[in-house]
Amino acid sequence: MSANPLLPSLSVVIPVYNEQDWIERSVGALLASASAASWPIEVVVVDDGSTDATPSRLDDLRERHGITVLSQANSGRFEARRAGIAKSSGEWVALLDSRVIVDEHTLTFLRDQLVEHPERAVWNGHINVASEHNPYAGFMAGLVKVPWRKYCANPRLMSYGIEEFDVYPKGTTFFCARRGLLEGSVTAFASLFDDLRFASDDTRMLRWIAERERIWLAPELSATYNGRDSFKKFTQQAYFRGTTYVDSYIASPGPARNALFGALAAGVVGLVFAAKKPKTTLATGVLGAVAAGEVVKKCGATGPEARAVTKLLPVFAGGFGAGVLRGLAMAVRAQLRRR
Repeated sequence: MSANPLLPSLSVVIPVYNEQDWIERSVGALLASASAASWPIEVVVVDDGSTDATPSRLDDLRERHGITVLSQANSGRFEARRAGIAKSSGEWVALLDSRVIVDEHTLTFLRDQLVEHPERAVWNGHINVASEHNPYAGFMAGLVKVPWRKYCANPRLMSYGIEEFDVYPKGTTFFCARRGLLEGSVTAFASLFDDLRFASDDTRMLRWIAERERIWLAPELSATYNGRDSFKKFTQQAYFRGTTYVDSYIASPGPARNALFGALAAGVVGLVFAAKKPKTTLATGVLGAVAAGEVVKKCGATGPEARAVTKLLPVFAGGFGAGVLRGLAMAVRAQLRRR
């Protein structure tokens, strides 16, 4: 931690599960960025029950760099982050995912902002996605360009509050806030599900924060996310995201919930139509995927991201829709049990 009283103290909490190929790169880039900023930081990594070589990688990082490592039975990212925040000691706490590579000058920008503008209490990282040779990551990166087009089409220093929460980037992939805000959001966290491994571990926390402080964005606060890189992992992620989307938005009125209801209605109509006219439905689906690729490109997606959306949209829609149905069933069961 920083011994300079003029510098704010920063802790970085990283949850990790089976990321033996990424955790060393993620921690290494973070420490390099801190060194470039001349800013000693505290790093707390929480191993969420990894079954690969991640624990040995963490032991090595602890020996070489003095990071703090916690281990727990697999309980999901929310519980891992909760444990990491509780263990950390910084005045400011950043959350970072284990597949995220922080850019070299990112912490210099963050340091200067916290020193010169301490009233800006919350920062969401500008996430670039390594998508040029990974269409699965490119699909996810392209898809979010549509709801977040107000920023993605024109990245700049800006902020937003709860009234614009659904239409600007947010997530705990790379997120920094004053300790009190993060601790308050963790305490207030309540999922629609009983099993927190499937809970929306970020949206609910960040919505609570946005009700109290504006969230700041800037392209200088940048990092690169390395997404899943196989068809199997992509379909699993689509299914999982469909489930967490229910927990994120079903109880919160706004564009995101409206989109969910609209997609469910379209899915039901599509299934009925497909049973009657399968060839027409197939042709319509292909045209829709092509159109979606053009839309995301206009919203700021790169060429590879737009092509990935065109190719993978039908697969994602099926997996995501199945995940939504699972999420709805889980929410109903939990509500019935709690009554």
